[in-house]
Amino acid sequence: MPANSLLTPSDCVIILVDEQAGLAFAAGSADRQTLRGNTVALARTALAFDIPIVVSTSASKVYSGPLMPPLRAVLSGVVQIERRNMNLWEDEAARDAIISSGRRTLVIAGLFTEACVSFPVLSALTDGYEVHVVADACGGLTPASHDAALRRMEMAGAVMTSWLQFLLELQRDWTRHDTYEAARAIVVDHGGGYGIGLDYARDMFHPA
Repeated sequence: MPANSLLTPSDCVIILVDEQAGLAFAAGSADRQTLRGNTVALARTALAFDIPIVVSTSASKVYSGPLMPPLRAVLSGVVQIERRNMNLWEDEAARDAIISSGRRTLVIAGLFTEACVSFPVLSALTDGYEVHVVADACGGLTPASHDAALRRMEMAGAVMTSWLQFLLELQRDWTRHDTYEAARAIVVDHGGGYGIGLDYARDMFHPA
């Protein structure tokens, strides 16, 4: 589908790369707690809209540690793929998991933006995939290096987005009842003032 088309759940596969505490310690491009919350929101969005999720980790026994606990809780039913390559696209098991989803639109987030996010993005673009990068769920070593990596991916053809834009793009209409409660709950938990507003609106229209 054209990169300027609105996404639908049936288009996408979500890829989470190296969302591990040992790497999050070194991420300096954003507040770490916010970054973790944004990633959890993205994972919950995938589940709410029944989107396949590929989760890959690296060096989990020697440096990076396991997937961060809030993500483990949300993704308890998802098998994690451990790899050695920095480039997920060069790992046969991870790449095959993406290909077997049958989806040609990749939505990717992870640590670090400079390498383990940007490398598979550039490789997938070369292989003809459409790629959306959830920029506020990616962490880099510094703000400057994170931004440089985002610019390089965008120049190569990747589409930049945020977890909230992605969720709203999938929901599009708050009268879509099958995903309304799950989508609303994600925004309430992770959407800051917008989430507070949704709670306020429910209290006003449906007082206890």
